[in-house]
Amino acid sequence: MPPVPANPNDSNDSNDSTDSTDSSTLSLPKQPAFQRFWCTRILSSLSFQMLAVAMGWHIYALTHSAFALGLVGLAQFLPMFLLTLVVGHFADRYDRRRIAAICQSLESVAALLFACGTFGGWISAPVIYVLAACVGAARAFESPAVASLLPGVVSRGQLPKATAWATSANQTAQIAGPALGGLLYGIGPGAAYLACTLSFAAAATAVWGIPLRMKPANRAPVTLGSVFSGIAFIRKEPVILGALSLDLFAVLFGGATALLPVFARDILHTGPLGLGLLRSGTAIGALAGTIWLAHFPLRNRPGAAMFGGVIAFGFATLVFGLSHQFIVSLIALMVLGASDTISVVVRLSLVQLRTPDEKLGRVSAVNSLFIGTSNQLGEFESGVTAGWWGARTAVLVGGVATITVALLWMKFFPELRNTRSLEREEELVPSA
Repeated sequence: MPPVPANPNDSNDSNDSTDSTDSSTLSLPKQPAFQRFWCTRILSSLSFQMLAVAMGWHIYALTHSAFALGLVGLAQFLPMFLLTLVVGHFADRYDRRRIAAICQSLESVAALLFACGTFGGWISAPVIYVLAACVGAARAFESPAVASLLPGVVSRGQLPKATAWATSANQTAQIAGPALGGLLYGIGPGAAYLACTLSFAAAATAVWGIPLRMKPANRAPVTLGSVFSGIAFIRKEPVILGALSLDLFAVLFGGATALLPVFARDILHTGPLGLGLLRSGTAIGALAGTIWLAHFPLRNRPGAAMFGGVIAFGFATLVFGLSHQFIVSLIALMVLGASDTISVVVRLSLVQLRTPDEKLGRVSAVNSLFIGTSNQLGEFESGVTAGWWGARTAVLVGGVATITVALLWMKFFPELRNTRSLEREEELVPSA
């Protein structure tokens, strides 16, 4: 997609770059704009992972309830669900860097309040739910803004590799974040929350200085049709709809990670550090997968690869649910993370490459809602089913459900199963 002329009503930004001589010939790790993008992704994800471990262990220590753990996920999901249509328009109408920086600053304030509540002795389960909802609302705006920022940072031809590298940033954070969060929580909950405060603030600083390859598109007027255009676009694209819904239901039912505090404390008999290592296990496998895909991107039959990854995700969930040994559980989580990476990279690449830039914020917002539904609402679903049947049975049922969904989606979405490329296939046909 060619660069879009700047809106004359927008103020000039010294960080933007619209010169024809850009750094696209450099490898991604050597491009300054991508370096800043990668840093803000890893810092924000690192903060959120540390915060997730601290909130999870803290709420379970206060309540000893799997259902209470699920409510933390629900508290983060509801703002995202309610704000989906709003956040997409914000990402398409305003500076995406500014949106991300404001949201990360608010998340830093929320983490600081967690620390103050801990040190002051007034932290409680209701306070944790309220602050979790505030973080969820901020991330509802941050996620589509950051996701739709990438096409303005790298060239179109570099997007698949850039997506894999960006995913590796998340996975790196998911390795270091939980382990660091568990270690700091072992020192004291306040130490973990203060570390989150500083990391969110650093992410906000990094994203504000990202230079862009092109100016944002002209701001279209807000109409009822434009508000729902992201949803309408996805409905007309069976490949994107199939990929989003497959990932949604697979992770929704296979949310073993939501119950890790229960497994760590009551089944595997380990402490906060062990919980952090278990949460890192998923990310270790995912990081290995993203590094592989960054060097060897999926060029042929990405849809079939996505289905294979989801089925492997389901089997890894079953192994984790049956395990009584810490090392076996850790390996199962690594396999789970590696297989999930295929789904993540395929889904994000399809959205980035098949969506016009002027709609990318709204489509990314719907994508973020799907991710939030599968992750945060999946945590709630796991907490409820664990309260009914026990944690182990809930995980086993989730693994079977994930495999079943993948097999059904192969029948419901043949376009995804048979797609030959991440880009629109009609765009790959050479002109006569």
